[in-house]
Amino acid sequence: MSNHFFDKIRQSAPPAETLFLTTETGLSLTYGGLVARSAQFACALTALGVKKGDRVAVQTQKAVDCLMLYLACLRAGAVYLPLNIAYTPAEIVYFAGDAEPRLFVCDPASRDDLAAALVAMADLRIETLDPDGGGSLQQRADVADKDFADVAVGPDDLAAILYTSGTTGRSKGAMLTQDNLASNAEALVDTWRFTGDDVLLHVLPIFHTHGLFVATNTVLLAGASMLFLHRFDLDTALSLFPKATAMMGVPTHYSRLLSHSDFNRDLVGHMRLFISGSAPLSAETHKAFSACTGHAILERYGMTETGMNTSNPYDGERRPGTIGMPLPGVELRITDPETGAALPEGEIGVIEVRGPNVFTGYWRNPEKTAEEFRDDGFFITGDLARIDAEGYVTIVGRDKDLIITGGFNVYPAEVEAVLDACPGIAESAVIGVPHPDFGEGVTGIVAAKSGAQIDEAEIQARLAGEIAAFKRPKRIIAVDVLPRNSMGKIQKNDLRDQYRDLYAAP
Repeated sequence: MSNHFFDKIRQSAPPAETLFLTTETGLSLTYGGLVARSAQFACALTALGVKKGDRVAVQTQKAVDCLMLYLACLRAGAVYLPLNIAYTPAEIVYFAGDAEPRLFVCDPASRDDLAAALVAMADLRIETLDPDGGGSLQQRADVADKDFADVAVGPDDLAAILYTSGTTGRSKGAMLTQDNLASNAEALVDTWRFTGDDVLLHVLPIFHTHGLFVATNTVLLAGASMLFLHRFDLDTALSLFPKATAMMGVPTHYSRLLSHSDFNRDLVGHMRLFISGSAPLSAETHKAFSACTGHAILERYGMTETGMNTSNPYDGERRPGTIGMPLPGVELRITDPETGAALPEGEIGVIEVRGPNVFTGYWRNPEKTAEEFRDDGFFITGDLARIDAEGYVTIVGRDKDLIITGGFNVYPAEVEAVLDACPGIAESAVIGVPHPDFGEGVTGIVAAKSGAQIDEAEIQARLAGEIAAFKRPKRIIAVDVLPRNSMGKIQKNDLRDQYRDLYAAP
């Protein structure tokens, strides 16, 4: 048995001296260096007792060595578990308790707080990784062998667990196999026509499926290279466009580019492709970008559980407001949310998908897994959409009340629980309303206890120590009562309508 996905990376790799990436600080790494450095990390993992199937949890700043650690986990047969850098130690306790990683890798500055929070996990090893080098895991890798005998894994072995949010309950770990990652990357290379001549401007975080799997894995299987920015910086991006052929971003990136006078057709006329995802791209941004640059942004649709499912065509019309058609190998249907019956063209229903990209289920949660799959293997996404006569899929909303802000999922129940625990708050409703930068802005609507006064600043300060920044409401609004129906259920649709212009420009 081979090492399934990393073998495919090896087979796609160009000559060893070919550049794999460069950073804005001038650091560079060749494909030969990638193999050697990932081997050093794989050796360090095995020396720490990490075995096939063990989870390696990672909460670090974006760094080249973090990518090497991901590849090392593939080579060692370990399960890579990236965590948002915004999660607080209190939140990390849940993820670590659920996934039971063998090793936790964090920033040096976070180590003491995390060690204190995770003290009950006596068998958990904590190591550090510093974007500038010098972390304890990097020190182990620096002196390790540059050769590693890859652990044999098959296509159905786990490669990663990514925690995702629903609208109720705690985060769930989506289990992604070697073949989930490999098949999706192969489909994207083919659909988006990536080759070894491409240079991707990589501006995305790598604790998220977009930056880690969509961007990085596509580059690897194309034998391409990338300009690896530690974060999206407008001026840096503008300076690097002359060296790039493609960019993957979120809608906020494109709106910010359009705001700069130096961003124009002359700067990016040589570019081959701009891709947008993680949140809906407005038709207005799509049209403005095309008018400014001559490029039609290619919008696609995916989920943590499935990787990418659909894409607007490379050749052909990239329709504003749509997510295109299913990728090769992906089956997609629109069904009645209540009955599961397939709906005809043009009718709105829930998207269901089936294919080699679809995850195997939620970690240690067979009940939830069973709820989300049909008997014939289709995964129920919860996104509501319709398909037109030409096969373009248009998402019209989301089942339940999931909020997507800046590409990250937020489920209201968790934020409401924290709000409800604040002094003076009787009850709360958390909704997402349109936001010019984030797609949706998390918004808390709260009713006070009798005689209490709501101080927004005090509540925000309290929340800062409880939940990650992306989950915190951008505004907290006090009302006398929350609207309810005859059954006592809070009417969030009414609230969304009432506050839909809250973040609109004056």
